[in-house]
Amino acid sequence: MTSMRPYRKRSKSCAIWLTLLTAWLAGMFPMTTSATAQGAPEPLVITSGVGSYALSPMLDFLEDPGKRLSIGDVAASAIAGRFQRAAVSGAEINFGYSRSAYWLRLQLRVSPGTARQWLLEVAYSSLDRVEVYTPRAGGGFSVQAAGDLQPFAERPFPHRNLVFPLTLTGEADQTIYMKVVSAGNLTIPATLWQPAAMHYHDQLSYAVLSIYYGLLLALLLYNLLLFFAVRDRAFLAYVAFVAAMAVAQASWNGFGNQFLWPHWPAWGNIALPSGMAAAAFFGTLFARTFLDTHRNFPRLDQVLVAQMAVFAVATFIPVVASYYVGAITVSVAGLVGAAVLTGSGIYCVARRQPGARYFLLAWTVLLLGVAVLALRNLGWLPTNALTFYSMQIGSAAEMLLLAIALADRIQTIRLDKERAIKELLAAKQAAVGALLRSEQALESRVVARTRELDQANVHLLQKEQELRHLEQRDPLTGFANRSLLGELVRRAVLRAQRTGHSFAGLGIDLDGFKNINGLHGRSVSDRMLKTIAARLRESVRQADTVARLSDDEFFVILEDLVDREIAIRIADTIVSSLSEPVLVDSLSLQAAVSVGVAYFPDHASNPGQLIRSVEMAVYAAKSAGRNCWRVAQGPDTIPASR
Repeated sequence: MTSMRPYRKRSKSCAIWLTLLTAWLAGMFPMTTSATAQGAPEPLVITSGVGSYALSPMLDFLEDPGKRLSIGDVAASAIAGRFQRAAVSGAEINFGYSRSAYWLRLQLRVSPGTARQWLLEVAYSSLDRVEVYTPRAGGGFSVQAAGDLQPFAERPFPHRNLVFPLTLTGEADQTIYMKVVSAGNLTIPATLWQPAAMHYHDQLSYAVLSIYYGLLLALLLYNLLLFFAVRDRAFLAYVAFVAAMAVAQASWNGFGNQFLWPHWPAWGNIALPSGMAAAAFFGTLFARTFLDTHRNFPRLDQVLVAQMAVFAVATFIPVVASYYVGAITVSVAGLVGAAVLTGSGIYCVARRQPGARYFLLAWTVLLLGVAVLALRNLGWLPTNALTFYSMQIGSAAEMLLLAIALADRIQTIRLDKERAIKELLAAKQAAVGALLRSEQALESRVVARTRELDQANVHLLQKEQELRHLEQRDPLTGFANRSLLGELVRRAVLRAQRTGHSFAGLGIDLDGFKNINGLHGRSVSDRMLKTIAARLRESVRQADTVARLSDDEFFVILEDLVDREIAIRIADTIVSSLSEPVLVDSLSLQAAVSVGVAYFPDHASNPGQLIRSVEMAVYAAKSAGRNCWRVAQGPDTIPASR
């Protein structure tokens, strides 16, 4: 039996959280209004001494999917019979998310001696447009309109909610119509007020909301100052979360349209879903930073990053696409996000993550506030100041608890810093003692080591120079190799461009050398090459550069040519000298010689093009029968360098 206790405790905790999330689901998606069968509708009797009437139970509705009906159509007897009484479980009608227009009908009977001036309030300021039609004495209807798609100054009554002044006649019965259209949630909490009663009610609501927004502003400024003081990103994420929540709440309560952006209805229309999505984005960012999921819980962190991406997209859907799609996306993502953040808190508490208890407690308080509001919407709790403002109370308590959690974070950081400083001082004192004892020995060792390093550096420098020489020289002939040739030609081009002198490149190909190598072996061919290299060196000037490109290919750079014929004479000398037989032991070996000549800048404008021109001239010499030289034809026939 003892082993079952932890399981029962966890089961009870999970049941509590399941209940809270179910209540939140009811708050996020209130029960949509349905129709009830009715006989002849009874009018609402207005009597003296009553300050307000909740109208939702007395309203009949008619759905207009095509938004084609006019007031004349719905007031006609042919359509009047299609109105249905709304089945309302709470204090408001909710049609959910719908693209239809809804017509609401209210039948009134004014008792004798009753005041004639009333105010009709629709306490859901995010509705796009509400039109109120009241009968005129001479027939027809007068219309008033308000909504978040029009500037605040155009409203018939200056109020954060949608309020319409009514003058009730003394007739026995009269009918008032309302047309409601909105891309968002079609919640219609309608109340008929005496002006004095509404004024008294506003005093209470404004007092509660002023405390709420004052708390938000204080938390925002306080934690912003803390961010500048401690430079902890969690504080900045918290400030952004509070700011976004304030924007969303100001839009939901109507204060944004009244005071913050009265002349900007385009923003006032989307501030609620975009603000809620932004608050969820920064709330998730705060959770990641505060719980340090990136370092401690990588898999959970990936889930939170994905959630942030969803909320980031949801923030801009109402701006760039559809308010309807954006509002539904925010609602669904908000529900899933609440479950994820709640689960994250439980997960981190179970693993004893510092600060996770405060985080989970803050979300618990918020969920309780939303749950109370949902139960009030469902009619399971009475409507009073506590239940009506439970979401604001819960969110304020949540942000206050998160601020306390951040303060605890500062305290933890301070204690950790003090402990680290003490450990550092102790280690420093120990290190100073050790340093003092070893200072003299260390100085002598440093001198000796420095001397050794200097000697090693000299040796390494010599080796580096030797290696660089070997990398750029042919080991058999001592000539520059192919890797060095490109740099040598490039330098020659630069010097020629600077001085205005031309130079020549000569390519030498030993035709048939590969056969000699194959017949007599590498030893014989190497000795033959040494002799040929010596002849080649004697055939050019002392300042000229000779390079070996492969077994049977050589390249000569002839700079500072005062006369172009010098290159021709040297080419002729090379052909004559290298075509002579070479004696190796008892063997007389001979290879045909093909020499190509190209001038810079006559035949090329860059190093690669010059080498290509020389190669083409060598091919021309081979084609002419070998043991001869040829000059490149011209730059127009030379392909561009590769």
